[in-house]
Order: sequence, then structure tokens, then C-alpha cells
Amino acid sequence: METITMNKLVKLDYFANEAFKKLRTNIQFSGADVKVIGITSCIANEGKSSLAFNLALSMAVAGKRTVYVDADLRKSVTIGRFRINKAVSGLTHYLSGITKEEPVYQTNINNLYMVFSGPVPPDPSELLATTRFKELLQNLRRDYDYVIVDNSPLGLVIDAAVVANVCDGMILVVSSGEISYKFAQSVKAQLEKTGCRILGAVINKADMSKNGNYGRYYGKYYGHNEHASGGKH
Repeated sequence: METITMNKLVKLDYFANEAFKKLRTNIQFSGADVKVIGITSCIANEGKSSLAFNLALSMAVAGKRTVYVDADLRKSVTIGRFRINKAVSGLTHYLSGITKEEPVYQTNINNLYMVFSGPVPPDPSELLATTRFKELLQNLRRDYDYVIVDNSPLGLVIDAAVVANVCDGMILVVSSGEISYKFAQSVKAQLEKTGCRILGAVINKADMSKNGNYGRYYGKYYGHNEHASGGKH
């Protein structure tokens, strides 16, 4: 298996680390059969890609063999964000039959593996609905402790609902103050129609400045820093 170097990793502060530890623990208590976990959001720039990667990283740091699958085939940020400076085979190459070998890369981080998205295909939802994608996730489930699947925003396109059919659970990322309750409920309803278990929602970019020193620090990370670290979707 080829190794790639993940550059430009953002070091999380104490409170952000604690938040991801809690999220990791809650997932682990969801059951031993919950291994393939999809992450989606309502719209772009809610922070779901950062959350998905940092959740995978948190799992890896805890000693779990974890693979991050970038299934956001429409607007992936992974290659650019981590300054991957070598050509890699992606998910679209594999699902299109261009490459036969599973596009999994070992990273310079212990226990963390990556599947990159690849070039934007003509119809992402059709590729994700193929038997080949289902079989890939089945193989990853067998070989890794956790599979974290980053998806396109469900409030914009149907891709995440297609992926949910082959996941053990889904997490919905909701950006505080940007998404209406009604819209979040409609996206949740879409997820429920897939029959996939909804593990919960993560409120991102929350302004907790009224909750003392802890709130100011926590709110700063999930507000200004999360927004400034690059476009999230």
C-alpha cells in the first residue's frame, strides 16, 4: 500500500480535542456493529469535511484502524486542504472501472488511511449507487475498525441519501445560526427515508460567548477559526 504525507494539519485546541473525544466515545457506545459512519450537512460551508476528518483522526489517535472516505464527489476539499503533492487514484477512478485496485492510501499518521474522491464525474449519485461502491465499503468494514464517509450536503443533492443506504449510521452537521429549524428537519426527514440510523447531529460554529471562559474558547474555535481555516462543506 502506497503512503502519502498529510501536510498542513491544523492542531486543535484543548476544548476542540475534548469535543471530538466525546463524539468518538458516543459513537463507540452506539454499538459494535456501528463501523461505517456517514457525515453530511444541510448546505455547503457548515464544517462537515473538517468534522469528518477530525473524527477519523481522533479514532486513529485512540488506536483504531480508521479509513476516511471522501465521497463528496462534487466539491472535495481534501487534496487541496492537506497539500497532497502527488498524483493519487481516487474513488471516481475506482468506481468508474479506470483502476482495479482499491484506492486506499496509508498516511504518515498512525492508524489513519485515506480514500480520496478523484475528479468530478458526470453523475456522482449514479456512481455512488453502484454495487462496486457497496462492495468497497463492505471490504473496508472488514479490514478497518471504523470507516468515516464524508458526503455532499444532503440539503443540496441526493448523494448522501444514496450513501446512507450502505452506512451503519449517519451524523448531520448543522451550522448554528445559518440553518433554519424547518430546513434541518426536512434534511433529517430525508435521512429517515433511507432507513439508515441517525446517530445524532453536531451543532457547529456555535457562539458560546455567554457561557464563561470555556464558552468563549469553544465558541471561538467553532466560529472564527473553523470559518477561517478554509471552505467547509
